[in-house]
Amino acid sequence: MLDDTLLDDPAALQRADHDRALLALAGSGARVRTALRLADAAGLDRLRPDGRPRAVLVAGHGSALTAGEMLAALAGTASLVVPLPPTDAAPVPRPDRATAPAVFTAGLAWQLPGWAGPLDLLVISSAGGGERGLVALAEQAYARGCAIVVTAPEGSPLAEAALQVRALPLPFVPSAVEAAEPGGPGPAAGRGAEPDLPAEDPAALWAHLAPLLALTQKLGVTQLAYDALPLTADLLDATAVRCRPDAAAYTNPAKGLAARLAGTVPLLWAEGPVAGAAAVRFAGQLADRAGRPALAGLLPQALTAHRGMFTGQLGAGADPDDFFRDRVEEPDPLHLQVLLLRHVPEGEGEGEGAGASGAGASGSSGFDTPGEADGGPTEVPADDAGPRSFGAARAYRLATAHDVRLTEYASHRSDPLHALADLVALTDFAAVYLGLAVAQS
Repeated sequence: MLDDTLLDDPAALQRADHDRALLALAGSGARVRTALRLADAAGLDRLRPDGRPRAVLVAGHGSALTAGEMLAALAGTASLVVPLPPTDAAPVPRPDRATAPAVFTAGLAWQLPGWAGPLDLLVISSAGGGERGLVALAEQAYARGCAIVVTAPEGSPLAEAALQVRALPLPFVPSAVEAAEPGGPGPAAGRGAEPDLPAEDPAALWAHLAPLLALTQKLGVTQLAYDALPLTADLLDATAVRCRPDAAAYTNPAKGLAARLAGTVPLLWAEGPVAGAAAVRFAGQLADRAGRPALAGLLPQALTAHRGMFTGQLGAGADPDDFFRDRVEEPDPLHLQVLLLRHVPEGEGEGEGAGASGAGASGSSGFDTPGEADGGPTEVPADDAGPRSFGAARAYRLATAHDVRLTEYASHRSDPLHALADLVALTDFAAVYLGLAVAQS
């Protein structure tokens, strides 16, 4: 059972946060600014593209692959964006027995689709730059005549390979936070038992996504406003202030969301591709940072895919097998919790929010600077009179019929990138807070 008073103890949170995940997330805005500045210094501002690529393929793993999925959500149907996950893995030999084993990701392998060729762009992104499979992928793309862009730490094998295949090299911005402390309790505890599967920096997503969006904005793949990326950094800073550890749980939306999810099996439902990308990211962060399983799905498909869970043992209305049994020594039962994420631009009518969220089109930022009244995603009351799509309304009826709690968060930003940043920043902090509180309970 979660002792939610721990969420209001900044000192306890700091002691539990051995890998300084909260500090890393607080620096997300700074990493976006640094990534944009370094990308321009590397030659991105001098790039003069001759038309738009037929397809953009984004290769990587972890947050790098998530960045590709978010680009696909922002581009919508205007451009073909294909995330390339690893297809195989092989052991990486150690130089000698005294050397620690190589990380598992160093032996991952990727494969270009058979149709990829001179009309396409391959973007390779890596936080470490030591994946042999990504080096081989760059060589394969060069032989096919693809244009290539590589984001990797300077001096890494992947960055060196980028020069050999005439790729545009963009530097990866590492976290300014010191490396995690080995051992000790907390959400990172036990990870040392698998040294080849280290935890990922929770804010690495923005170091992958910022240069990727700057590039695709230059190529016309996305139709973001000219100032959308710098304002995203400001928005991330504002979220870090709202979700800071010393903010009380009743004013800190991330702590409130973490407390709601404690002791539940979350169903992360989303409406529209932008909110859908945020839900998938949240499911991954709950697994990595809090050790909790969660299912993500897009409406309306999620209603049919997950309906069986409402009538099973996790449904709040399910009958116990023995009502009169002694429960003193039993742990609290797990129940479902539906979290509905939506992007509903201010002023849009019923059913329009989901469609607009994936269009990736915005003539001007419309933002909505972070100091204005709209301060991030808001929790929408169940009896809210605002417009809802038929799928969202049906989700409420399904949850109500089976006594399952449904919590809705909506971003009303007009710019889809800002809505994405809204939802991702909130849920990233919530996943970390839940992991810290569970570890201390």
